[in-house]
Amino acid sequence: MHPALLTTEEEESSLPLVGIAKLAAQGESIRQGHLVEYFTLPTRTLLNRCTSSRVPFTWTINPYRGCEFACKYCYARYTHEFMEMRDSIDFERKIYVKQQAAWLLRQELRKVKRGEEIAIGTATDPYQPAEKRFEITRGILEELALHHGQQLGIVTKSDLILRDVELLRRIAENNSIFVNLTITTLNTKLARILEPRAPRPDLRLDAVRELCAAGVNAGVICAPVLPGITDSPAALDALVRAAKQAGAKYIYANPLFLKPCSASVFLPFLEKEFPHLVDDYRKRFAGRAFVSKAYSKRISELMANLRKKHGISREYSSRSQSAHPPAEDQQLRLFA
Repeated sequence: MHPALLTTEEEESSLPLVGIAKLAAQGESIRQGHLVEYFTLPTRTLLNRCTSSRVPFTWTINPYRGCEFACKYCYARYTHEFMEMRDSIDFERKIYVKQQAAWLLRQELRKVKRGEEIAIGTATDPYQPAEKRFEITRGILEELALHHGQQLGIVTKSDLILRDVELLRRIAENNSIFVNLTITTLNTKLARILEPRAPRPDLRLDAVRELCAAGVNAGVICAPVLPGITDSPAALDALVRAAKQAGAKYIYANPLFLKPCSASVFLPFLEKEFPHLVDDYRKRFAGRAFVSKAYSKRISELMANLRKKHGISREYSSRSQSAHPPAEDQQLRLFA
């Protein structure tokens, strides 16, 4: 066909792939799960440097690309676009497993200066179902356990992290490490439709309890707070109380961050499950990805009052300055 007759879509598909898109195309299918396919991903680097001084860490690690938990609000879906995958659903159905992760980390740790924090799981969950089979996260932790003086943080929605509790304790002997369990709601039925394949909220709270009992510092991130769905004072009060009872060292919250790639999944979800909120959300996020400053302030003040009521902190008192929770407008910088 003459180039002038190509459609835009055909023209884009005829262009040679480069960078991460080329590497993804070279990946081999490992196996298929329930509507999910796993691929290898040849990887050149594991550590991703964050240049903003406002984020609470310097480096990020994401052992996987894509996340099977399929959270309706997920802000990381657009990272599959880097691999020329435009369907937002591909993010939860095509999971890429980074190869040679532990070996790469061993080579790259020399770049990390004393006091610089490494955050694991900022874009995709390091303990999603793929980890049960491929153990990429465990390999990374085994490498970190060989080092001293590192500042480390892990973010997950999964109680699978308890598999590695002894390894985490070993890391904690010579490094500073904090585990953040993300819990958006205590309502199991609501969690099931918001985060279809993530472990139940009570299992995540149990993980917080067991980690803290084992001597591993753990806290709760309530993110995202969803207007009209999870943001009632009663719901947040119950969550802060439960976090305190579980022994969490801290809890903080961030409102919903809705990029266009996320909206393409989240808004149809709203139309099905919460049709009365659709117009409100369209107005809230018209032309922007963040909620208003007024809404953010209201949630911030509410959480501050609830933390005071239940005697829990926003951050663990012995944490370094670099470990402070990030502002919600820094989430764009978390991906690798």
